[in-house]
Amino acid sequence: MTAKKTGFSGFGLDHLLQPAGSHARRRLQVLTDATAMALSVMVAAALRFDFAIPASQTTEVLWYAAISAVVFVACGTARGLYKGRWSFGSFEEVSALVSVIAFSAAILWAVALVMPRDGATRSIPLSLPLIASTIMLASSSGVRYLWRLVYEKRMRPQSEALERVVVIGAGEGGQQIITAMVRNPAGRYLPVALIDDDPRKRNLRIRQVPVMGTREDLAAVAARHDAKIALLAIPTADSALIRIFADLARTSGLRLMVLPSASELYGAEVGTSDIRPVTHADLLGRHEVDTDVDSIAGYVTGKRVLVTGAGGSIGSELCRQLYRFAPASLVLLDRDESALHAVQLSIEGRALLDSRNLVVCDIRDRDRVDQIFAEHRPEVVFHAAALKHLPLLEMHPAEGLKTNVWGTQVLVDASLDHGVDRFVNISTDKAADPCSVLGYTKRLAERLTAAAANQGAGVFLSVRVGNVLGSRGSVLTAFAKQIEAGGPVTVTDRDVTRYFMTVEEAVQLVIQAGAVGRDGEALVLDMGEPVKIDDVAKRLIAEADRPIEIVYTGLRNGEKLHEVLFGADESGTSPSHHRISHVAVPPLSVGQLPVPLPKATDAETVAMLREAVVAQDLRSNAT
Repeated sequence: MTAKKTGFSGFGLDHLLQPAGSHARRRLQVLTDATAMALSVMVAAALRFDFAIPASQTTEVLWYAAISAVVFVACGTARGLYKGRWSFGSFEEVSALVSVIAFSAAILWAVALVMPRDGATRSIPLSLPLIASTIMLASSSGVRYLWRLVYEKRMRPQSEALERVVVIGAGEGGQQIITAMVRNPAGRYLPVALIDDDPRKRNLRIRQVPVMGTREDLAAVAARHDAKIALLAIPTADSALIRIFADLARTSGLRLMVLPSASELYGAEVGTSDIRPVTHADLLGRHEVDTDVDSIAGYVTGKRVLVTGAGGSIGSELCRQLYRFAPASLVLLDRDESALHAVQLSIEGRALLDSRNLVVCDIRDRDRVDQIFAEHRPEVVFHAAALKHLPLLEMHPAEGLKTNVWGTQVLVDASLDHGVDRFVNISTDKAADPCSVLGYTKRLAERLTAAAANQGAGVFLSVRVGNVLGSRGSVLTAFAKQIEAGGPVTVTDRDVTRYFMTVEEAVQLVIQAGAVGRDGEALVLDMGEPVKIDDVAKRLIAEADRPIEIVYTGLRNGEKLHEVLFGADESGTSPSHHRISHVAVPPLSVGQLPVPLPKATDAETVAMLREAVVAQDLRSNAT
């Protein structure tokens, strides 16, 4: 659907309405300003002489008007008023206009001072340039305002398939997205009203779009303006607030749309292309992240960085975000070559697999890992490689021991041998008071990392991450596939709760934690309030087009009813970042590690892991 044409198209004036302007518009602007200045002098003279300019001074006034036009254009040219530096009629251009008028007035006052006298009478009164400048300011600003109004009207969306939108939030996000919508002639969204809970904004208008109430008025405002969409224009909105407005929109018969979270935007301005439907990650895992970019850049920018598990959910997002901080080199290590192909494509827009920085390697292979460290000489290591699926590890505990524990020790040793400056081990909340193979192995990995802090000059620390939305094996993915298949949806327990956060936010905090973490610590990320899995399932089912049954299967072996972020003997402090807690981790020597036994049964391996964690934690608490 094409946008309608305005009446200006037929007169060939389209190029004159552009805010930055063409050469033709600038010439017209010079002519307009010169004419306006000359007329301002004539009007000022008429006012000065009570509309009866003496015949003996008429010639001088006309010459003075011509001189004033030349002086104004010269000052405007020197100030850059006609170089297209500012959008026509913008605040920046009006500010420049004021300075030009003030400077011109000073010159014209000096010209009036030296012009010939008729006896004791000045041919040009000294008050004339001051009066003329006032008139010029009003007239030139008025012309620019009218010009801007015509341009803004032309730029408003004019498609016949417009969707009327009530915007939620009159803050910075709301202002940006309304401006973007009303300046897009081919756009599909037309903002018709705003709602905001701040009483100070009740009379506010943004681009002529009025604030018409609070969240309680959403349904009435939408009905009054025949709107079908509610747009939550608060990039910092967390999942709890999004759930509130999702429920309000549903009861009001509206489709809720959102803007990307602040962490997804990375500080960029929002546009109409950013408007999207609500995702389950929005409903469950959005949290505001206040990132100290300078501290991150201090240990990443210009450094050689290696990421293990680079093809995984967390590892790949970690690589994408680290790439923005311009490391000297970014080495991607994974044993899955297809995963490396995908992450290179997402970062560079191509995937030729032709870089030595793409490394296929199993972290269990000590010789191969040492060879890679010797070649790439990493200064910062993010260790994200792990076996993480709890039920599978319960069935195959020896594999968890080999990868999560001994694989971590291989990387720690290589980091110590090659002088790595900072080693960040990505752990899990299941390492706090562990009761599963995943928890046991990740707790041992935390303690091995802490032990390395006492052996080398670099900083060795761990970061605990909870359930990450969008990761492989996420409960949302499982629920979505079950609903698509017609059900049933399986939930372990009616009361089971979990912490959730998006992968983007989790990784942003991981990188931040790497900057503020101290030697031997585990840093625990704040993931908001835990969410009932049963509520998640019911919300997803409510959006389905048919009834879906929920089946409760009971907790699986090693699962907790409620996850915890801190162990029973741990207490966190937040000295550097309000969403990152620091926890002391007792070191564990390699000689105290359980060794995988070829003939051990799965039950014996689990018992060995449990004994290693419990005994070592008890010994640490006793000392």
